[in-house]
Amino acid sequence: MKNKMLHTLLMGSSGGFALLLTMPVLAQQDQTQTDEKASTIEEVVVTGSRIRRNPLNSPSPIVNLSSEDIDRSGLTNVGDFLQRLPQSQGTFNSKFNNSGNFGFPPDGGGIGAGSVQADLRGLGPKRVLVLVDGKRWVNETSGSGVSSAVDLGTVPTNAIERIEVLQDGASAIYGSDAIAGVINIITKKDFEGFKASAYGGMFLNEGDGETQEYSLSFGSQGERTRIFVDVTYNEASAIRASDRKISAFPTPGVGACTPFCSSGTPQGRFIFGTGAFDGQGNPITADITLNDGAINQLGNLAAFDPANPASLDFNAFDTSDRFNFAQFNLVSTPNKRVSVFSNIEHDLTDNVVFEMKAVFNNRESTNQAAPEPLFIGPDAGNGNLMDTISVDATNPFNPFGITLNAENGFVFAGRRPLEAGARIFEQNVDTWYLNGGLRGDFTFEDRSFFWDINTTFSESRGSQRKFGAFNSAKLKQALGPIDQCLNPDGSSINGCVPFNFFGGQGADGSGSITPEMLDFVTFVQKDESESELFDVTANISGDLIRLPAGWIAFAGGYEHRKREGFFQPDAVVVAGESAGVPSTPTQGSFNVDEVYGEIVLPLLAGVPFAEYLEASFAARYSDFSTFGGNTTIKAGVNWRITEDFLLRGSYAEGLRAPGIGELFGSEARFDATLQDPCSNFLGLGGGNPASAQIQANCVALGVPADGSFTQLNSQISTTVGGNRELQPETSDSFSISSVYSPKWAADIKGVESLTFEATYWNIDLENAIQAIDQDVKLQGCVQTLDPVLCSGISRTPGGAINGFNIQLQNIGGIETDGVDFSIDYQSPMTDFGRFSAGVLTTWVNSFEESFPSADGFTKVERVGTEQGDPEKGWPEFRVQANLNWAYKTVSVNFIARYIDGLTESCPANLFGVSAGGINDLSTLCSDPADGTNKLGSKIYGDLQATWQPAIFEDRIAFSVGINNILQTDPPECFSCALNGFDATLFDVPGRFGYAQVNVTF
Repeated sequence: MKNKMLHTLLMGSSGGFALLLTMPVLAQQDQTQTDEKASTIEEVVVTGSRIRRNPLNSPSPIVNLSSEDIDRSGLTNVGDFLQRLPQSQGTFNSKFNNSGNFGFPPDGGGIGAGSVQADLRGLGPKRVLVLVDGKRWVNETSGSGVSSAVDLGTVPTNAIERIEVLQDGASAIYGSDAIAGVINIITKKDFEGFKASAYGGMFLNEGDGETQEYSLSFGSQGERTRIFVDVTYNEASAIRASDRKISAFPTPGVGACTPFCSSGTPQGRFIFGTGAFDGQGNPITADITLNDGAINQLGNLAAFDPANPASLDFNAFDTSDRFNFAQFNLVSTPNKRVSVFSNIEHDLTDNVVFEMKAVFNNRESTNQAAPEPLFIGPDAGNGNLMDTISVDATNPFNPFGITLNAENGFVFAGRRPLEAGARIFEQNVDTWYLNGGLRGDFTFEDRSFFWDINTTFSESRGSQRKFGAFNSAKLKQALGPIDQCLNPDGSSINGCVPFNFFGGQGADGSGSITPEMLDFVTFVQKDESESELFDVTANISGDLIRLPAGWIAFAGGYEHRKREGFFQPDAVVVAGESAGVPSTPTQGSFNVDEVYGEIVLPLLAGVPFAEYLEASFAARYSDFSTFGGNTTIKAGVNWRITEDFLLRGSYAEGLRAPGIGELFGSEARFDATLQDPCSNFLGLGGGNPASAQIQANCVALGVPADGSFTQLNSQISTTVGGNRELQPETSDSFSISSVYSPKWAADIKGVESLTFEATYWNIDLENAIQAIDQDVKLQGCVQTLDPVLCSGISRTPGGAINGFNIQLQNIGGIETDGVDFSIDYQSPMTDFGRFSAGVLTTWVNSFEESFPSADGFTKVERVGTEQGDPEKGWPEFRVQANLNWAYKTVSVNFIARYIDGLTESCPANLFGVSAGGINDLSTLCSDPADGTNKLGSKIYGDLQATWQPAIFEDRIAFSVGINNILQTDPPECFSCALNGFDATLFDVPGRFGYAQVNVTF
């Protein structure tokens, strides 16, 4: 890894420099004062360890976030809030509307539509462990698969006391998944009284994206019983892509269709290859579409003239005829959530507490896409029954006079049936969580011990209904010989109605596909999925032996965990009769038994250069039913040199077991945006010809030597399946951090406290579970004819890819390192109020992915790049700065967010293409000469003001705010598959204003 040693040395040098700064303070320390201060601080369990300790001596770098921090963000979903942290990387959120566009992801986890997840260090949400009060949370499901990630929206923000984000590996402490870090959500337990909240917001200029939330909380602190209950309703409205300039067309910055628009148009697209003949034996070679406004109903469409294919009602198909599917997309997913959250604690004795947590969350969310495109014919490339459909000459709407099949040279037909309406994907997800257990403490001689036993059962069950789905078997019947659809007397066979594939949209917006036709060939697709977690834990911690520097402390325990889940697609889909994304059922389970131990050795205390020095060690053995045993360890050093200055370092081994979708996922499909290097390899029509080697290899792969093959659609259907032979992912990580809280700063006027923290981190992930990158596989196959890379790729006689199969394997790797830096400042109360400020910064030095290639393994540096499809960027710098001013009953908060610039590859189909008055679309790219485009850095500003009228004795608080007050637009992204920008990193364009009122009594 580049500069790894240099940056390690720099971190060590900075620690030494800070030590020199603190040396004058050493001579002035009052040890008695220190001991008194330490004795007043309660020891607690801090995320990253099971051992109670002074929170000022946390063994790992942790970002602490309070409920006030969440309120000041103006966000109502904790997942959206966490995604704005500099340490976070973009992933699924409410801006990611993908149900109808990509199909199923390779990991079998489903599309996660409507869920909001968290990704630390860019390693993916399934490598982040999410805890609630130190206990595992159930993985999400959205009716489309069995996921390995958590939907953070299932935890209502009004129930959260604080969040601890551990920026360190912790598999030895918590088990599987804690590779990139741990998010521990601490919920409210000590609240007393009632609290009612109401929130409303919308985008100010556009008047859309309305969000509202209402909650009621109750808490009681009895002599022996403590209760907290929260009920929350949250609703967010849709934002249409057509209502934002950047997303109104598939190519941002062009107010017209480009090659990114779809060839599936309402007017139809019909392609005949060389060797095709009409009913009179005349040769046909054409790529045509109906003229705008032409509509085909019986006797209303001029017969096709093979001698002049662009005459009468037809014209030669070009870019301007493509369909703008973006107008149907959503920039923000509408959803409704209802949650009931409760914490109950009851003191059975003075030393034994019964605790229970019960949670219910219901989510209704909706995704939307353009009407389902119907592509038929041998070069359609669906990889399903649609590729076998031909249109019989007896179909009453067929204007060509011949049966459209391969024997007659028919290649492809595409039709976008606007008459069927948009594809609507409705998710309904119920999440249940029940945890109960006992905790207590006891003393033995002069030692203190703490124990707990807990049982968790949690379930997430989701269903998804897709409206606007087509049954390909019925479509085949309706387009086939008329005697298979209608009896001689004209009555219907099996309800069949002949289908008009050759229609279009009239000038008045009417279509040629009638409701009766649609009733026969469409259906409502119903899919279901479920994820369950059963978890039993037993832990004990306490003191072992007193040393001069303090007690040797330990923790140990046992955990039994079982995960199971299933995905059941609609019966039509399972039968292979859906025109959309095919899939088959998934079902599986696994369990694990684990034991762990942790120990802390105090080495020095209260001596020069060692206010406190400890070493820690942890080990965990996990026995999985799927692959056997595995041991992970963690070791660390915690060195408080003075009261002001702390150094710490750790090494951790990580483990992530493959999830149910990865292990047992059956064959499913997703659509990858790929550029086939064999498309137009001779450069016909003004394109650039491929190299002689590529041309020869394409011919060897079955592509016609005349160069006539042209890729029709940018998305290529890819089939993937799970793998029961998968082994766990493993990782090695280490971090070195320093915390400096100079006491001399308190002598400076206007300073009450000041803290600096810097952490160097390094993570090396091996055996990453992934399918070989589709672009790497395709490009490598064409370049080398490597049989491993070419396996699973098949082509039609016309050259189009009609099969692209991959499988999950332990083949990948990621190595990443960087530095986190933070500053926290607070002023004393002055005549002008109190000021506080904080800065969080993450600099990513390297993010290097490894995957198989034609040359063995290829390493790709991602820092500063945008992947595009699916959207994911790796900014080098991310910064979040917060400034707060509070004076009597008023407070004002400003948050600034900085996202560094990125570079993407300009898609090849922008070059040499004109559209929207632009002669060459490649000029939209900042550096067309080297085929790249720069996505500029962006700064966002969020402002909030709060007023607590004194007359109400601080029981009522009014807040108003504007997020993105600077009205920063996201950078245009040409490689991003949807909406023209990376929705995992950047905000939806526009200022979002909101108001909130909180009443406590």
